[in-house]
Amino acid sequence: MCVVDEGSFTRAASRVHRTQSTVSQQVRKLEQTVGKTLLLRDRAGGDVLATEDGELMLAYARRLLAMADEAEHVVAAPRAARVLRLGIPEDFDVSRLTVLLAGFVARHPDARLETISGMSTDLRDRLASGDLDLALVKREPGDGACLAAWPEQLVWVGDKRHLAGTAAVPLVLFPQGCIYRKRMIYALESAGRAWHVAYHSHSLAGVQAAVAAGLGVSLLPGFAKLQTHALLGAQDGLAAVPPTELAIVGNPRAASGVDHQLVAALTQAVETDFQRLDGV
Repeated sequence: MCVVDEGSFTRAASRVHRTQSTVSQQVRKLEQTVGKTLLLRDRAGGDVLATEDGELMLAYARRLLAMADEAEHVVAAPRAARVLRLGIPEDFDVSRLTVLLAGFVARHPDARLETISGMSTDLRDRLASGDLDLALVKREPGDGACLAAWPEQLVWVGDKRHLAGTAAVPLVLFPQGCIYRKRMIYALESAGRAWHVAYHSHSLAGVQAAVAAGLGVSLLPGFAKLQTHALLGAQDGLAAVPPTELAIVGNPRAASGVDHQLVAALTQAVETDFQRLDGV
């Protein structure tokens, strides 16, 4: 290619920092390989020109060099970060989770983590529509495939004075669709106890604060009971309720090594919180 561009073996050799004899020898070897004459010297001007076969070979050579340059550019260029979209429930204690997720991001600079909080029902819908890659959800035990799952023991908390007499029990509730809310209302109605909504909140912190302030009674996972919460039970007329399940759901067939490490970080966060159950 250089010989045609320069019109001379001598100038081509200087351009590629080789001797003229080396360049001439390489051209002869190529001609022997393809069985065609590729270069001829113009008798009028003395320049070296490509034959018709040489022009065809030259076109392929230029395309190959362009592809090589493109490949080098693509490999050397910084790669776009892999986006991981994680959903976590509003009613989850994120104090430890945020620390572990920050550590995950620090260990994986090639990944960008987008965390979205919401009600578990909404997170499952977003996962099904492809808006999320992984989600930590509250659900009925065994409700579908998952990557990891833990049973959640639920406890009644609040001031036992709210249960005295036959007055309607004031409840501190999560919004419609929350599995804790369903468990709570079903338990009271099954026992024939009247109830009314005293306070409701999307966040776990809001529910915990309302119970601690004495606004009403609520049902929480054991790890979410605060030291300021009084534990209630059968002696107060509140029957135990079946456990729920905390599960990590996603598409295992689409999971990469980074996804598995994110699942491991979530697992560590959940199990750390569950260890607090010993103190309930």
